[in-house]
Amino acid sequence: MNIVTVIAVTMFFSCESNLKEVQKMNALNKTPVGVAENFVLKYTDSTKLTAVVSGPVYEDYSNQPFPYREFPKGVHVDFYDEDNQKSTVSANYGIIYLNTKLIDMQGNVILETYDGKRLNAPQLYWDQNNQWIFTEGDYVFTSPDLNMKGIGIDFNKEFTVVSSHENSGSAVVKDDAQTETE
Repeated sequence: MNIVTVIAVTMFFSCESNLKEVQKMNALNKTPVGVAENFVLKYTDSTKLTAVVSGPVYEDYSNQPFPYREFPKGVHVDFYDEDNQKSTVSANYGIIYLNTKLIDMQGNVILETYDGKRLNAPQLYWDQNNQWIFTEGDYVFTSPDLNMKGIGIDFNKEFTVVSSHENSGSAVVKDDAQTETE
């Protein structure tokens, strides 16, 4: 009976050791498919430049179960509208989730539009599918006629539809009323 116990215990520890080795082999391999330094990628639509993405380091993890691309040392994007007017966004870190088309930018995120609007936030998301930008964190927004800060804001890429959650600020209001003189 003692021999059976010794064999069972030996098999148990042997299987446990093998199990740990198998788990190590099956652990996610976090090696990128590709790495580029001084990365610059130009996006076009019908030969018209629509965006330029750049960063000091670009890492492609499209080989992962939830594929992504990462800019671990910062990212800068120039966007061009139909009239070739440039807006920019930059951050200390960026990650693009390929399956969900969500871009997460973190650390000193600065979004500047061609017409003088500026948004600063520690984190900003860009939903490519819905053309929607948002943050649930702190932000500061400035423009020629509006200055505000708060927690949580979301808007379309043209800044024509904006929803802010908690904010305070000041705005310039134009008085269109005319006085009549006799």
